[in-house]
Amino acid sequence: MKLRRPNSKIFMLLFLGLLSAFGPFVMDMYLPTLPEMTGYFGTSSAMVQLGLTTSMIGLAFGQLLFGPLSDRYGRRKPLIVAMTLFLFATVGCIFAGNISQFVAMRLIQGIAGSGGVVLSRSIATDKYSAMELATMLGIIGSINGIATVAAPIAGGLTAGIGGWKGIFWCLMGLGAVLLAGSIRMKESLSGSKMKKNGKEAFLGGFKDVLRNRKFVLYIVQYGFTMAVLFTNVASAPFIMQEHYGISPMMFSLVFAANAIAMAIATALAPKFRSMEKALRTGSDCMLSISVVLCGAMLLGCSFWVYEALLFLLLSMVGMSFTASNALAMESEHGNAGTASALLGTVGYAFGGIVPPLAGLGDMMVSAGVLFIVFAGISFLCTRIATSEPKGLSRNNDIRTGSLARASKM
Repeated sequence: MKLRRPNSKIFMLLFLGLLSAFGPFVMDMYLPTLPEMTGYFGTSSAMVQLGLTTSMIGLAFGQLLFGPLSDRYGRRKPLIVAMTLFLFATVGCIFAGNISQFVAMRLIQGIAGSGGVVLSRSIATDKYSAMELATMLGIIGSINGIATVAAPIAGGLTAGIGGWKGIFWCLMGLGAVLLAGSIRMKESLSGSKMKKNGKEAFLGGFKDVLRNRKFVLYIVQYGFTMAVLFTNVASAPFIMQEHYGISPMMFSLVFAANAIAMAIATALAPKFRSMEKALRTGSDCMLSISVVLCGAMLLGCSFWVYEALLFLLLSMVGMSFTASNALAMESEHGNAGTASALLGTVGYAFGGIVPPLAGLGDMMVSAGVLFIVFAGISFLCTRIATSEPKGLSRNNDIRTGSLARASKM
């Protein structure tokens, strides 16, 4: 049966899809149970929320560990270590005696979970090239986007049956499935491409990647596109519920619709003639829509005008995500683990920086201005990166497909 062949397309699609969904489930699945956990541990809501913060820190900086390690030892061994560590950390969360132990276990859980996030991109880059890579990253991105919406919903349903511990037992089950898949997976990085020197895998890999100007431009573009997304994440609950007065249920439905639109656009990006074309289209439209949205917000537009423009904006965000990720990873096949680590860390870093900025002053003004600023910088990075001669990058760009792998599944 084809599904049982370790590196078949079906196996890899399912496996990488689950790995990409891992981050959102680790971070967001237990959100509905925060009030219950406050009572269980007899602590403040701030201390319980600290578990969310530590998991995000772990997911961000753990990628800087597992990415370079995978360039040195291959993808399979670090992934097995990460999934095993995740299972132990999850058991620690379930049986934590106090909130401090729980928060510490959440940090370790985030670090372990980051292995799945960073290696999903690295493995895809090992196996695919050019438009095949873009298609795979588009599918992975769509699954990730849907998981972001599904995780709190699944958490709420699970909590209704088994409480907050039931959620962590479910996460343990997901971790066990991914550990089994990691053991079954055949190594995707050939021995000749592994960094032979440990120091080279860490310091040398980062130096090589950061010397690639196109790669740097693509991850900066991705970072500021993430900033557009997080501006919405931070501002939309207040704008929709306090300014426009919609109900929490209505907000949840609108939020889900916007997230699904972003996920669909993520998967549609590979339909363009090239990823450069998709990225230019996404960044051009993102800036144009941001200008119109800011103007509409300043003029006191109706809720449905605001939502329609936001829907379009987030669709362009999703399209840009696929294109910038594919172009960045394609430009660094030789250091895919390190490149994936930097790409993921940049995204989480902007997730921590942007929300406080959106809350400055009148949120209808601050959010509108931030949309324009972040989309504008993203636009500039796109124009510079896609207009540079190929010679400025160490690798050919994604349109040529000249780095296509001899080893395909």
